[in-house]
Amino acid sequence: MKMKLLIAAAVLSLPAMAQTKTPKASAPIDLTGYWVSVVTEDWRWRMITPAKGDYASIPITPGAKKLADTWDPAKDEAAGEQCRSYGAPAIMRVPGRFHITWQDDNTLKVESDYGMQTRLFHFGSWTAAGGAAGWQGDSVARWEIPRNRAGTGSVAREVEVQGGFGSLTVETTHIRPGYLRKNGVPYGAKAKLTEFWDLNRETNGDQWLVITTLVDDPEFLQEQWVTALHFKREADGAKWDPTPCSSKW
Repeated sequence: MKMKLLIAAAVLSLPAMAQTKTPKASAPIDLTGYWVSVVTEDWRWRMITPAKGDYASIPITPGAKKLADTWDPAKDEAAGEQCRSYGAPAIMRVPGRFHITWQDDNTLKVESDYGMQTRLFHFGSWTAAGGAAGWQGDSVARWEIPRNRAGTGSVAREVEVQGGFGSLTVETTHIRPGYLRKNGVPYGAKAKLTEFWDLNRETNGDQWLVITTLVDDPEFLQEQWVTALHFKREADGAKWDPTPCSSKW
């Protein structure tokens, strides 16, 4: 009887043990390392600074257009606002390299070399400390792991699919107002960014990261702005080149 009780206790403890795994330990995909932007869409708006008034493809409101028409990069530089186009809704669209590491077991860190920005993705029950909004806002992340149904009848249950299947969802709010595009297309204080990070592995060993971004802004967007961004994993940080924000290029 004593042996049966010990076995039962061990079996019952397995779900509890699984629940104690940290977001780092339970990651279904490995995003850490160095990644480089591969600009496969919106080349003329991302690789060069667009001319004033070039707002094509972004569903801006009349108020956003009015504000964008006043864009003055020299004025932004003089005011110390040269990072306005490097905020969370725009930073992953900036051509450059990104270094992803775990800051701790519950926080994924994403650093950019161009603009020298740092994003922190907080998992679990993290809550923001408050205070002034920053360029990268407050980001809450969660792993999305597909599930299969195992068993039949009353003992059927859902189990996570093993073998590196899954993705990352990130929701960012409390963002300092800035630009969606370098030529002054604005986003406001109520903007919300939702991202879906998916990892793809080619048969030749190449790894690609696809980030689908959804920007909602009741002040400056007529509808949700959806884009897809592509990155290729690099072997190391040999080409890492930190460069400060610039309003001009």
